[in-house]
Amino acid sequence: MGLACQAGRITNTPMPKRIGFIGFDGITALDMIGPVEAFDTANRCSNTQGFYQTLILSPAGKPFRSGASMVISADASFDNAPPLDTIVVPGGAGLRKPAITDAVVAFLKRRERTTRRLVSVCTGLYALAQAGFMDGRRATTHWQFAETFSQQFPKVNIEPDSIYIRDGKFYTSAGVTAGIDLSLALISDDLGGSVALQVARELVVYLKRSGGQTQFSEPLKFQLSAGSEFSDLAAWVLRNLEKDLSVRILAARVKLGTRHFSRQFKLAFGQSPAEYVEILRLDEARRRLAQRGRSISGIGKSLGYASADAFRRAFERRFGVGPKVFQRQFR
Repeated sequence: MGLACQAGRITNTPMPKRIGFIGFDGITALDMIGPVEAFDTANRCSNTQGFYQTLILSPAGKPFRSGASMVISADASFDNAPPLDTIVVPGGAGLRKPAITDAVVAFLKRRERTTRRLVSVCTGLYALAQAGFMDGRRATTHWQFAETFSQQFPKVNIEPDSIYIRDGKFYTSAGVTAGIDLSLALISDDLGGSVALQVARELVVYLKRSGGQTQFSEPLKFQLSAGSEFSDLAAWVLRNLEKDLSVRILAARVKLGTRHFSRQFKLAFGQSPAEYVEILRLDEARRRLAQRGRSISGIGKSLGYASADAFRRAFERRFGVGPKVFQRQFR
């Protein structure tokens, strides 16, 4: 990428960190490439070139092919990998093949005691769980796999709406780009918030994304699950959150009677139209509250709430804190 970061020089430079990325056939390439770019950008932002040394490891040290047919070279094999500060396990369909899983799990078990942080991106959590590290711990993964993961590993306390979670030395993150979110948190721990902010700016991403996976997965889940009569409704709702989104209006959009529409909607999605609309409005509210120059009353009005008090009560009911407290804590 070759970006020239402008962060200030760190006066007390911490000891360098070597980060090992686990590679295998069938990897989701972005689970690895995104975090690698984040750590490489941090080297330039902190003016401590080489603070992060990233190594790509594969079982035999050979190149491997991603699920999208990208061929990636490895720096070392599992057997000759040097000591590592952090190990990152990306996700991908290949990791759910026994031969690959067994090799990755065996390596993780050998290195767990001498490694400061063990990290998973997306379905990389399967390897941490298979190794037995996550029993009794909180964790997250891609929302689409959360239910089946919980069935396979019932001792893991899965939180499907989290972007990333830390529990002791174990860090887990949601799908794909959430690996960048987690990498920024690790960079902040190592080098400070100002460096992490510079990295976020260079990569053109949020330093700390507001909300959870629901803000992304709910509209997608709606569109994927919807029959033809609902196929365009979710996109229309997202574009019109400030409007009257009563059952009468929504039913008219799909040319159904209100009672029939409400029954069909709840059968398909397990919640009423009103509950669904409120989820979308409040997740959008979280995003807007993270932006500077936005008033709470203005946000509530722009999302269809009749008053600032109605907006505050709804926000508090869903998230456990009021919008003012959320806005102050986020900033």
